[in-house]
Amino acid sequence: MESSSFAQRLAVSGSMPRMSVGMAKPVDIGFLAPLSGQVESWGLPGLHGCRIWEQWINKAGGLLFGGRRYPISIHAHDCGSDPKEALEGARELVQNHDIKLMMMLGGDSFAAVSNFLRDRRILTSTLLPSDLSPDTPYLIAPSEVHPIYVVTGVDWLARQRPELKTVALCAQQDGMGLPSLATYRAAFRAAGIKMVKETQYPAEGGDVAAIVQPMLDQNPDILCWCTSYTPMVHAMTEYAFAANYKGQILTCTLDHYEALVAKTSPEFMEGVVFQFPDFDDPALREKAFFFNQPNVFYEEYNNRFPNSWSAVSWEYAAILDIWHAAVEKADTVSPMSVLAAMKQLGHVTHAFGHAEWWGQDVFGIDNALIGDWPVVTVQDGKARIVEFGSIPQWLAAHSDLLKTEMTNLGQMWEQRLGRSVQGPALGTRNVKV
Repeated sequence: MESSSFAQRLAVSGSMPRMSVGMAKPVDIGFLAPLSGQVESWGLPGLHGCRIWEQWINKAGGLLFGGRRYPISIHAHDCGSDPKEALEGARELVQNHDIKLMMMLGGDSFAAVSNFLRDRRILTSTLLPSDLSPDTPYLIAPSEVHPIYVVTGVDWLARQRPELKTVALCAQQDGMGLPSLATYRAAFRAAGIKMVKETQYPAEGGDVAAIVQPMLDQNPDILCWCTSYTPMVHAMTEYAFAANYKGQILTCTLDHYEALVAKTSPEFMEGVVFQFPDFDDPALREKAFFFNQPNVFYEEYNNRFPNSWSAVSWEYAAILDIWHAAVEKADTVSPMSVLAAMKQLGHVTHAFGHAEWWGQDVFGIDNALIGDWPVVTVQDGKARIVEFGSIPQWLAAHSDLLKTEMTNLGQMWEQRLGRSVQGPALGTRNVKV
C-alpha cells in the first residue's frame, strides 16, 4: 500500500484525470455515531473529516474500480449514546441504502447492532478494538486501537519522570471507560507505578468533587482521567486546578485543550500527557505518515469546521483511506472481497506508519491494526508530539498483564459474550462501584 491515499494526494496535486465514461450510481457508506450529547466529540468531528474526504474523492471524479468511477455518498445517523437509537439507525441506513462500509464509534452502541450487521455481512469499522470477537468476523479496527495505545503514554512518562511513583485514576462504567481502565491498570503495573486510588463513575458522568477529591486526598504523583469524555475531562481538570494540584495529569484525550489552558493557566497545563496530536505538529512532517501532508488536511478542516478539531477528526477519514486502498486492490466494493484485500495487503500502513493485524490473544480475532502511536504533551499551551511509542513492542513484553486486567474488569471477549472457553463461565462482569 502506498504511504499516501488517493484523497490526500488530490489535496496536494489539485486534480487527477477523470474517466470519460462518466459517473455512475454512488457507493454508499454509513456513518453511525454520536453527533450530539455527552459523546459528541467522538463522532461529529469525525463526520466533518469524512465530508472533506468525500469532497476530495468526488471532485476528482469518484472511486475507481472495474474500469469506471463512482461517486461516494456518506449517509450519517446520530445515535447519541443510546443503544436503541443505534439499532434504529443501523436499520435505517441498511434498508434505505446499499451500504458498502459502516463506520461506528463502537462500544455499547455496537453491541446493540452487532448481530444485525453480522447477519447481513456488513463490513463495519470501530474505533474500539474491544468490540472485536470471533463472533464479529466483519468488524475491523483499522484506524484507532483504543485503548491499547494508551500504554505508550504511561511508558514514556515512566521513563521521562521516574520520580513519579503513585497514581490515582478514574473511568466511566461503559464500553469506552472499562477497557481503558483495564489497559491503564496494566500499563501502570508494567511501569512499576503504584495505584493508590481508583474511581468508577456512571457512564453519563458524575459529581466531579465526589470523583476527584478522594483521588486528591491520596496525594498522588499522577492524576489519570483514562478515557473520560470531554465534558468530564474538562470539569475534572478544572477541579484539580482549583484545588491547587501540582502533580502530573495523564489522559487519553484532551480535546479543545486550548480552552483548558485559558480557564486554568499555561503553567498548570504544561506537561499534561495525552495521545492525540494536532496535524500541524512538526513531528508529522518527518514521519512516514498515511496522510500526505497532514497539515493540508488540518488547515482545510479548521477552515471549514472552526473550533471543532478533536481526537477523532482524522480517524474516520483514515479508515476510509485504508478501505479505499483495499477497494483498489480488490477492484470491487464488495464488502467480503474488500475485507479479504485488507487482510492480504502485506505491508499495511495506518495513521502513523507501518502496522500489523493483531488481536487474537485478547479479542479472539486479528482484526485490529497496531503499530506506532504518538505521545503528546502540552508545551507552552500547544500540543506537541514527544515520541512515537511502539504498541507491538509493549505487547510483546506485557500482554499477559493486559489480559489479566481485561479479565478483572470483564472485558475479554469471552466475558463480554458470556462464554466459557476454559474453565467456569466468565459471563458476569467484576465491576467496582
